[in-house]
Amino acid sequence: MNNKKDLILEQFFEKHLKINEIAANVNTSSAYITKIIKKDSRYNKEKQSRKDVSKIKRKIAKNNFMKNKREQKRIDDQYSMIQAQHNQDVKELSKRGHMNNEAFRKWNSSAYNYNPSKHRYEFNEKFGRAADVPKYVKER
Repeated sequence: MNNKKDLILEQFFEKHLKINEIAANVNTSSAYITKIIKKDSRYNKEKQSRKDVSKIKRKIAKNNFMKNKREQKRIDDQYSMIQAQHNQDVKELSKRGHMNNEAFRKWNSSAYNYNPSKHRYEFNEKFGRAADVPKYVKER
């Protein structure tokens, strides 16, 4: 009987197993395990230690949860923004006939530079301009 108690104490205080795990290993009830470990002088210190470890683990888990939630929100926001831009581009590019100058400038934004003195966007001639490409687009 004393050997069983020593095994219980060793598993709880040295191996830091949970009461249910010890009960399964020793093949006794968890109430009996609790009764044995509460009689030991190390019990309160071990209880506080486990409580502190659990608090740290909960804090880490909470931080990871919030980090993942923020990352998912960032991904969702980017996806929504790209989807909205795609829908706008589809509308502009799928129109029959001629694309207006403002839509063309937005579609080719890297080819136009803003001239604040004239309040317009001017085509960068280093790209080479075709006849149907507007030289400048007035600001709205």
